[in-house]
Amino acid sequence: MITVEVKKEIVEKYERGMRVAEIARFYKKSTSTICTILKKKEEIRGLDAAKGVTRISKQRPRVLEDVEKLLLVWINEKRLAGDTVTENFICEKAKALYTDLVSKLPGTSTENEEGFKASRGWFDNFKRRSGIRSVVRHREAASSDAKAAEVFAAEFQKLMASECYLPEQVFNCDETGLFWKEMPERTHVTEEESAVPGHRPVKDRLTLLFCANASGDFKVKPLLVYHSENPRAFRKCRVQKSQLNVMWRSNSKAWVTRILFVEWVNEAFGPAVKKYLLEKNLPLRALLVMDDAPAHPPGFEDDLLEEFEFIKVKFLPPNTTPVLQPMDQQVISNFKQLYTKALFQQCFEVTKGTDLTLREFWQNHFHIVNCLQIIDKAWDGVTKRTLNSAWRKLWPGCVLAPDLEGLAHEQQPPVVGEAVSLGKTRGLEVNEDDSQEPVEERGREPTTDELMGLHREQQQEVMGEISSAGEKKAKESLTSTESLAMGLEEHLCVCPMGPGQCAGVQGGWHPERRGNGQEVNSTRL
Repeated sequence: MITVEVKKEIVEKYERGMRVAEIARFYKKSTSTICTILKKKEEIRGLDAAKGVTRISKQRPRVLEDVEKLLLVWINEKRLAGDTVTENFICEKAKALYTDLVSKLPGTSTENEEGFKASRGWFDNFKRRSGIRSVVRHREAASSDAKAAEVFAAEFQKLMASECYLPEQVFNCDETGLFWKEMPERTHVTEEESAVPGHRPVKDRLTLLFCANASGDFKVKPLLVYHSENPRAFRKCRVQKSQLNVMWRSNSKAWVTRILFVEWVNEAFGPAVKKYLLEKNLPLRALLVMDDAPAHPPGFEDDLLEEFEFIKVKFLPPNTTPVLQPMDQQVISNFKQLYTKALFQQCFEVTKGTDLTLREFWQNHFHIVNCLQIIDKAWDGVTKRTLNSAWRKLWPGCVLAPDLEGLAHEQQPPVVGEAVSLGKTRGLEVNEDDSQEPVEERGREPTTDELMGLHREQQQEVMGEISSAGEKKAKESLTSTESLAMGLEEHLCVCPMGPGQCAGVQGGWHPERRGNGQEVNSTRL
C-alpha cells in the first residue's frame, strides 16, 4: 500500500517536471499505478494524514490524525534529547494530546475527551504505520535489551574476525544536540538578572554528528546543522564555510535529515576515509556502525556515490545504542564537558581586566563563530585513548589494553572540576551538575502548540526538499532534451539528402513539437 504522504510526494514531483516513468522507477511502482494516483491529485492534495496512513476513513476522527502527527514530532524531540520512549509513555502522551486537542474544539464535552483509550491495538497500528522502531514495550524489561546487546556484540565480534576488519577500518557515528549559548539555570550572570522574575537564559541549539574509527587515530570532519544558512556573525567575521572544520548545513529545526546525512557521507566521510586508508596502505574497505535513527534508515547505501562502494553499513539493534554505541560510551559526554570548560575559559579571558560584564559579553559578543572555535577545540581534545576504549563493550578485542575500561570515567572529574573552578572564579554559583547543563536538553515537555509549530515547520522543510529535488530533475531533463536536439541537428547536417533539404528538415523539427505543429511538454509522459 502507498501512504498518503508518498502519494503527495508523487504529485509534487510530477508537477515539478519529473516524468511518470522516472517516478515509477524511483518508487518501484508501475506507470499505471502512478497515473492512477495522478488522476486523483486534487483529492490527494486535500488530505491531511499522519505518517504511514494509506487511506482516510470517514469513521476515523480527524483529531486522531492530528494526535499521531504531533506524536511523531514529540518522539523525534525525545530521541534528539537522548531519552528512551516506552509504549506506556507514548500511549500516555497520545491520550494527553487527544484531550488537549479535543478541548480546543468548539462544542466538546468531557465525554468526548475520554473517548480515546490509546489501546494496545491502536499502538501496534500506529507503530506499523509510522515505522518507529526504537520503542521499548512496558513488559520488555531492560534485561531484554541487555540480552539483545549481548547477542549482537558476539555476532559483531565474529564478523570482525571472519571479514578480517582492522580497527582502522571500522567507524561509528552519532548525532547529539548542543545548546551552545546557554548558561546553567542556577548561574546568574549578574545580580540584577537574578532578580528579574520569570527570567530564562538565552538558548540556541544546533546538532552535531561525530564520527571516528575504532583505533581512535582518525576523526572525520563533523556535520553541523544550524537553523541559519548564513548567520550574521559569518558576514561580520568573513567566514568561508568551505574552510570550516565542520561541514555546515542548515534547516529550520537544526536537525540531521536523511538528505543531509547522505551529503555528509558522500562529501566528507567517503573522501576522508578513502584518503586515510590509502595513506596508511590499508585495504580499501570500511564499515560504518550506526543506530537506526530516522536520518539513516536502511537502504541509504543506494544513495552513495560509486567511488564509495567500499563502504558497508552495520545497524545496531533498536534500544541497544546506550549500551553498545561507542559514541555514547563517554565520547560525546567527554566532548561536552570539554566544551563547557573551554566556554568558561573564554568567558574568563574576555572579561578579565576589562569593564565588560559577563552578561554584556554573553549577549553582545559571544556568537556562533566563537562557538565553532570552541567546538573545534573540544573535539580535538577528545583523545585517541578515549575513542578507542569506547569500543570495549561492542568490540573489546580492538581496545589497546584491558585496564583502559574505566579511563573515560576517570578523566571526567578533572574536566568537570576545572570547568567548575573557572566558573567560580567569575563569581558564578556553579556545581558539577551545572557543568553539563549548558549543553544538555532541559527535559521540559513541549506544549501541544509548540508541537503543532514544529510539525508545520517540518512540513515546510519536506516540501522545500521535494521542490529542490524536482527543480534539479527538471533542469537535468531540460539539459538532456537540449543535448538530444543538438545531436539530431548534427546528424541532419550530414544526411545524404543534401544541404538544402537538411535545412528544411532542421527548420521544421523541434524536440517539443509534434509533426502537426502542436507543442508538447517534453518533461512529462
